[in-house]
Amino acid sequence: MTRRLAAILLVLISLVACAPEEATYRKSAIIMDTLVTITVVSDSGQEAEGAMDAAFDEIRRLEKLLSFWTEDSEIAAIYQNAGVRPVKVSPETLDIVERSLYIAERTGGAFDPTVGPVMRLWDFHEKRMPTKKEIEGKLPLVDYRKVVVDRDNSTVYLEVKGMSFDTGGIAKGYAVDRAVEVLKESGMESGLVAIAGDIRGFGPRTWRIGIRDPRAEGDEGVMATLELKDKAISTSGDYERYFILDGKRYHHLLDPKTGLPARGVWSASVVADEAVLTDGFSTGIFVMGPERGLALAEELDVEAVIVADGGEVLITPGIKDRITWNW
Repeated sequence: MTRRLAAILLVLISLVACAPEEATYRKSAIIMDTLVTITVVSDSGQEAEGAMDAAFDEIRRLEKLLSFWTEDSEIAAIYQNAGVRPVKVSPETLDIVERSLYIAERTGGAFDPTVGPVMRLWDFHEKRMPTKKEIEGKLPLVDYRKVVVDRDNSTVYLEVKGMSFDTGGIAKGYAVDRAVEVLKESGMESGLVAIAGDIRGFGPRTWRIGIRDPRAEGDEGVMATLELKDKAISTSGDYERYFILDGKRYHHLLDPKTGLPARGVWSASVVADEAVLTDGFSTGIFVMGPERGLALAEELDVEAVIVADGGEVLITPGIKDRITWNW
């Protein structure tokens, strides 16, 4: 199991309350190159099964549209035509591109979906660190402001040849939201969808979500437990994909301005109404650093738990009463 898979559900999920006549149903599948787990509360096993299958189908459909790694996706068509022509895309692709640009704007580029050219220079499995010259050669291709969206014609255009648009930092959250909508349309009143570390609960049930200790040994350490009701949560951490070189940790959460791993934060968890927002903003807040990240969370009226270098924890006031600390 990969580190990203092991981080699924931020380590722990449990149901707080369930009516006696209802049962909890759960299914998992590998989609979007990670573990997807869907849980619903229902008085009918047959209806629950059908609803979960429909939600899995929706996630698979979105994967085909939004995958950065397959050559026949709409996202691939966008970067294959960078500097050449605008690409007509589906409403879903247009929506996720616009959501990505909104988060990029609000984070001042700390979250930037065009960071792909620099990201591809790194190999965290083989512990390959690019040279300064290699990074400097690709940084001019990283600029979300050079993405042109034409909503009237449903097109997306990257202005410079060699640019790319990578939905990896937001696609899982977007798919979580769509899966939730499918479950609701299928008659499920309460449930939970988790795609790797991006989770959203819906309905009247309260769920306990474990937030991982970013410096725990292995994949089992839980720093705190959060009560989640009709909200989404995502965590970005420097423990997901990384290597140690000369005693220094190099991880996959790159600062788009430097092309190097962001420093100052070990993990950032964000709670908001939609998983597409928690997915993108957890990355942006991580890159921004603890103080600026916390200020942005308060400005956006979302909740955040930030573990800074050295283990200091910063937290937005609105979430304090819903967290139980294990430290």
